[in-house]
Amino acid sequence: MERQYHALPIRELGAHAGFRRPTQAQAARVTPESPALEAMTDLAHASPATIRPQAPLAGANEFMITRGVRLLIVVDEEHEEVLGVITAADILALAEVERARVGHVLETLRLAGRQHLLVTDAQSMVRGIFSVSQIARQLGVTLPAGSEVARTFSEIEAALAK
Repeated sequence: MERQYHALPIRELGAHAGFRRPTQAQAARVTPESPALEAMTDLAHASPATIRPQAPLAGANEFMITRGVRLLIVVDEEHEEVLGVITAADILALAEVERARVGHVLETLRLAGRQHLLVTDAQSMVRGIFSVSQIARQLGVTLPAGSEVARTFSEIEAALAK
């Protein structure tokens, strides 16, 4: 007796669909004395998580979640040249910024250990950039000689206390 099979439902893929890529195997445990190479994601053996510069930030964030990473390498159209990086810690919502003070931004930068943060609008378009060095200049804080950016937030705090 021949078995009857029913067709499976077919759905449209939908806009902005991505695809899965292989991830690097689970990393072996290390100690502080282990060779540093044992803690490095070796791009000769694992595909990096990349994104093109015109990709929307919401898509970049979703892609980071999907890949289980917190950093994407921004590459050119040919995937040959690195244009920059974006991390999950780089992004602030404009709605939050509209209710904040400069002190809030400095504290956010300090806690994140970042020199820059991107600000995105409701459409996930980059609306602005916060920079530690720009804020220091606007606060009238002199940065260390020969330094474009403050090395620590305590330098800014110490200068403001004067």
